[in-house]
Amino acid sequence: MAVQAQATIEDLYRIEGKAELVNGQIVCDSPTGGLPGYASVEILVSLRAHAKKAGRGHAIGDNIGFIVDLPNRRSFCPDAAFYRGELTMKFLDGAPTLAVEVRSENDYGPVAEHKMAQKRADYFSAGTLVVWNVDLQSDDVVRSHSSDHPENPIIYHRDEIASAELAVPNWTMPVNDLFP
Repeated sequence: MAVQAQATIEDLYRIEGKAELVNGQIVCDSPTGGLPGYASVEILVSLRAHAKKAGRGHAIGDNIGFIVDLPNRRSFCPDAAFYRGELTMKFLDGAPTLAVEVRSENDYGPVAEHKMAQKRADYFSAGTLVVWNVDLQSDDVVRSHSSDHPENPIIYHRDEIASAELAVPNWTMPVNDLFP
């Protein structure tokens, strides 16, 4: 019986495109569609404006790696994030304070729900304070899960103002801005 080698962070650096290191394997993610991409950029732009005004933290866009040290996971690559650490040429060290996961068209159904719940748990284990699950096809557009109440998200709908206060103090964003 052949034993498959565990992938490393060095292997992850050689991947072109979005990927994460989970359970010793590199997990690649396909490109997203127009609406999820639009929403990710709107969140990024809003976070960037806040970081500039506040003079602290960094808005981080899609395809940026965060290195963590969990038993089953060595990296994250959220759709958007807020990070308080140092920026270097390497992957970012540690988890973001806010991680945003915007659902793509294949992120539905029981298997997808299980994967998202596991990834949220991993984010919290790594030190993330808030995880946004953005679903542009639901009335519950933003589900804001916090590390202090991970199973009881705050739900934001259209025409409401969403926040992630625990992770990004004094930042808010109109849910309507997630849509063109």
